[in-house]
Amino acid sequence: MLRELVVLGTASQVPTRRRNHNGYLLRWDDEGILFDPGEGTQRQMLYAGVSVSALTRLCLSHFHGDHCLGVPGVIARLSLDGVHKPVDAYFPASGQEFFGRLRHASVFRDITDVRENPVGGDGRIATGPFGELHARRLDHSVEAFGYQLIEPDGRRFDPAALDHFGISGPAVGDLQRDGVLEVTGRTVRIDDVTAPRPGQRFAFVMDTRLCDAVYALADRADLLVIEATFLDEDAQLAADYGHLTARQAATVAAECGVRRLVLTHFSQRYPETERHRAEAAEVYSGDLVVAEDLMRVPVPARDEL
Repeated sequence: MLRELVVLGTASQVPTRRRNHNGYLLRWDDEGILFDPGEGTQRQMLYAGVSVSALTRLCLSHFHGDHCLGVPGVIARLSLDGVHKPVDAYFPASGQEFFGRLRHASVFRDITDVRENPVGGDGRIATGPFGELHARRLDHSVEAFGYQLIEPDGRRFDPAALDHFGISGPAVGDLQRDGVLEVTGRTVRIDDVTAPRPGQRFAFVMDTRLCDAVYALADRADLLVIEATFLDEDAQLAADYGHLTARQAATVAAECGVRRLVLTHFSQRYPETERHRAEAAEVYSGDLVVAEDLMRVPVPARDEL
């Protein structure tokens, strides 16, 4: 199954010639979760070669325009493409009025079942075969939430152990279903032929000052997508406007055991991002990605125990 992040835009409030407004599509097995679509997201998806019809969920961190003004086009396109399956939308409950305006910003034949799920506080907001989706309130100039996808831990079959007990073919399925199997007079339990398989984690942290929620969301993430709007030399601006610096974002990743860090949401004051990379690399020694528009970032291969 495919697990990757498709970066649709990396700008903050003001787009540039090289950076579109925000937009991040997480492809996670059968899920297509679109985070913070800014203006131009529908066209960026075309450039990236991903279909709007792949969307299953829409997550908005807050209602500043660079994080939500792409919603009208995306929703209208869902209907235009004849998407009837449900699409769940999550957003700060305090912005219910704004979501309503975005949802019905223009006249179109509205056939997609967009299900509104206002988020009013911290906690689990969805469950499914993918695991659990959680939200936590961040510290921005308006109400904002970060999101975390948590896959439950499981177990994987050990081929050598199966061979040792002489289990193969349909018997493997029987053991998986029942948890126990009689083999030539021996009772084999599923724990005898499996090993722990840790679940994977994804975190999305936008527009916030440092706060406890940032660390909670990033905790043990296989892939962390986090804003790095400013450089450390402009840390006071970051604090004033409710944002992070590249160094702060990377420090969070280092302290939380993040396996792959994706920095994004860059201020237009920085035409290039080499200094963001250098600043982050001073404190984070893991897999560092400085996002660019239309980049694809795989979720790291499962870290087996």
